[in-house]
Amino acid sequence: MPSPHTAAEKAHILSEALPYIQRFYDKTIVIKYGGNAMTERHLMEAFAKDVVLLKLVGMNPVVVHGGGPQIANLLKKIGKQSDFIQGMRVTDEETLDVVEMVLGGLVNQDIVTLINKHGGKAVGLTGKDGNFIHAKKMLVASPEELGKFVDIGQVGEITSIDPRIIQLLDSGDFIPVVAPLGTDKEGNAYNINADVAAGKLAGVLKAEKVIFMTNTPGVLDKQMQLLTGITPREVDELIADGTISGGMIPKVGYAVDAVHSGVKTAHIIDGRVEHALLLEILTPEGVGTLVKRA
Repeated sequence: MPSPHTAAEKAHILSEALPYIQRFYDKTIVIKYGGNAMTERHLMEAFAKDVVLLKLVGMNPVVVHGGGPQIANLLKKIGKQSDFIQGMRVTDEETLDVVEMVLGGLVNQDIVTLINKHGGKAVGLTGKDGNFIHAKKMLVASPEELGKFVDIGQVGEITSIDPRIIQLLDSGDFIPVVAPLGTDKEGNAYNINADVAAGKLAGVLKAEKVIFMTNTPGVLDKQMQLLTGITPREVDELIADGTISGGMIPKVGYAVDAVHSGVKTAHIIDGRVEHALLLEILTPEGVGTLVKRA
C-alpha cells in the first residue's frame, strides 16, 4: 500500500497534465514509430500504453511505422543482400515482396496487437488500403555522376494522400496504424520512407503535432546540449554551420516540411526513454526537440 505522501505526489503529477489534455483534446497527433522503441520489449509496452492513454483522454493518435531492421533480417534469412543508394533501400520485385510482408503484415499486426492488448482499438492498414497513399517511382541523385539520377526500383515518393479513411477510423474511436506503402494509377506498389509518410500525412490531416521517435536525444548544439525548441530558420543556420549534420539533416528536414505544410509543431524525441510520448505531450519538460514556426 503506497504511503499518502506518494499518492499525493502521484495526484499532483496527474493534475499537472490537465492543461495539456485540455489543449490537445480532439487534436490529431501523428506518431512516427521506430528505432529502439519498436524493438525493445519494455519500450514497446510503454509505447502501446502511451498511445492508448492519449486516445482515452480525447486525443486522436495516428501511428505510422517503419520496419528497416525487420526487413533486413528477413532478407538475410532468404539470402538476399540489402543494398542502399543515398540512404534508400534498393527495392526490386523480390525485395518488395519482403517489404510488403514485413511492413503490412508482421510489424503492422504486432503493433496493432500490442495496442489492443492494453485496451486500445487499433486498426492496421497500408497506404494501399482504400488507395489512400498515392505514389510514383522515386529517382535518386547518382552518387557518382552529377546531374544523373538512379532508378532504385519500387521506392516511391508520395504524390497525394486521401485522408478520409484515417478520419473515419478516428471518428469511430479507432487508432489507425499505418504501414508506409503506396500505389500509383496502374496499381504498382511502392515502399515509402516512414518519416516522409508521417510528415506528409500530418500535413494533410492538419495535425496538431507530428512526433518522430528516434534513437537520439534530439537536435544537439556544438556543446552536445539538447536544443529543446528551434524554428525552420534556425534549422537552416544550424545546418549551414555544421551543427546539424549526417543522418539528422533529413530527419530535421521532414520536421520542417511538416511545419511548413500546416502542422502546428513537429517533435524529434528520444524513443529510448520509457514513456517518451507522455513526457513530450503531457509535461513541460519533454524529451526532445520541438520545431515550430517563428
